Parts: sequence; C-alpha cells; structure tokens
Amino acid sequence: MTSKAPPPLNVPAPRTWDARLARRLVTPLVDTWVTPNHLTTLRLLIGVAGALCLARGGFSSANAGALLIVLSNFVDHTDGELARIGGKSSRIGHFYDLACDALVTVMLFVGMGIGVGGTQIGGLKLAPGVLGAVAGIAVALIFFLRMRIEEMAGKAGTKQASVGGFETEDVLYLLPIVTLTNVVTPFVVVASIGAPLFAVWVVIDYVRVSRRSARLAAGAAKASETSQLWASK
Repeated sequence: MTSKAPPPLNVPAPRTWDARLARRLVTPLVDTWVTPNHLTTLRLLIGVAGALCLARGGFSSANAGALLIVLSNFVDHTDGELARIGGKSSRIGHFYDLACDALVTVMLFVGMGIGVGGTQIGGLKLAPGVLGAVAGIAVALIFFLRMRIEEMAGKAGTKQASVGGFETEDVLYLLPIVTLTNVVTPFVVVASIGAPLFAVWVVIDYVRVSRRSARLAAGAAKASETSQLWASK
C-alpha cells in the first residue's frame, strides 16, 4: 500500500488577504485529483464570461461582468496556493497561469470598451473599443515583459507593491464601483493612457534587468575562464 506524500510544511503564509483566504479554501483539495491547472482554467472561463458580459453593455450586464471579473481575480490566487502547499508546481502550469492572466486582462479592457460604444471627447469621435484594445495590448506587453524579467531575476524581480495586505493587481476588486457608478467610459480612457505609460516603465525596467544579467553572465564567464587558465598551469 502506498500513501501520498504530505504537503510541504515550511510554506510561508501568503502576504495578501485574498491569497490567505484562497489557501484556506484549497487546502482540502491537496490530496484530491484537482490540480492547479484545473483552477487556472476555471479562472479563465469566469474571466472570459465577465469580459463578454462587459462587452454586451448596459447597466445589468456591466455589473454582472464586473462581479465575474472580481471572482476570476480571486480564483487566480487559488491555483498558486494549491501548487505551493500541495507541491504541484510546474513550469508549464506557471506559464499557463500567466497566459490566462494576460488573456483575461486584455479581454476585460476590450470588453469594457466595446460595451460603452462611442463617445465624444475633445471634439473628436473616439471608439472606446479601440481605447480598450490599446489598454489591453499594453497590459499584454506588461505581462510578457514581467515574465521575461522573472526568468532573468527570479520572482523577486517582479514582486508587486504590497500595502496592508493588498497588492497592485487588487485594484480590480474595485471594478464593481466603476460599473455601479456608471463611469466605465472615463475608466477606459484613463486605462488607455495609464497602461501604455506603465508599459514604458516596465520596458525600462526590462532593459535594466537585461543589462545587469548580461554583466553577471559576462563576469561569470570571465571568472570561469580565469579559473580554467589557473588550473591548466
């Protein structure tokens, strides 16, 4: 008779409140057939449903979409927690999680833009759907660059700011306020400006990390070459 290995006991407690709640909820799933990828897929489906509701427009659909996005954002923490406490982490699962994060976020902004239709700003006819796409593409670029930074500098290189148990991404929990107060159009406009600006900052950070990694690699190669030279003498 074989028994499953117990989950790691030295896993540090999560820093954020939602991750702590997520860990409590997934702890009973450690010894079941449920894998982190199952939870990632669930997060993806909920997020896509939320984005489609936002794209339909209208007060009811927008609020339903906002609630689904909030739920999707919370479920996003469950896969990581299950992977950590159950020893089920995998490189493929990590990239799958990042891809789903990017897709849901892009669809969120595009859906909001499509949902609000056209608007008149500064005398120019703007299409919020296009503005949403701009914000979404910028966010996708941010996700890609953060993934590359993590590969070069580890998770510490992409660690989000945390205050009072909340991280930067937790701002999505405020999305229902945006839909309830019917300020979706200004939100999309601001996102279409703020997301590209933040993407520029991430590009600069990526260049900095790339140069530092290149210097470290060159230094390591030089040290190895020197040690081999001394060994040959």
